[in-house]
Amino acid sequence: MSTAFTHRLRVRYSECDQQGVVFNGHYLFFYDVAITELFRHRVGPWQRLLDHGVDLVVAETRLRYREPARFDDEVDIALPISHLGTTSMIINPEFRSADRLLADGEMRHVFVDPASKRKTPMPDDIRAALSR
Repeated sequence: MSTAFTHRLRVRYSECDQQGVVFNGHYLFFYDVAITELFRHRVGPWQRLLDHGVDLVVAETRLRYREPARFDDEVDIALPISHLGTTSMIINPEFRSADRLLADGEMRHVFVDPASKRKTPMPDDIRAALSR
């Protein structure tokens, strides 16, 4: 659908568990950082969504852990958008370090009205920006 946006981050010591690898829950935090940067790059500051009367919530998440990341690894988080529906979108993130696939999965987000939290259609200009 669109060219995958990729954000790089470096694993910090505090993100590793007693086994010396990134604790699994941190991958969702990494994803959250990357999707914020995706929107900043394609749409603008997150406030622009709110100015359009929409916000974005996670409706479903699935991750497969393939190989561990360790302290000081650089992790590239690619966010290909595989579906833009009327009120939702699906991203299939891939977490890589060098040539190693660390994790991949599927994240479904729903656009909602910030006040009522009810799903609402994605604004056309947001759709166009995400389709690039």
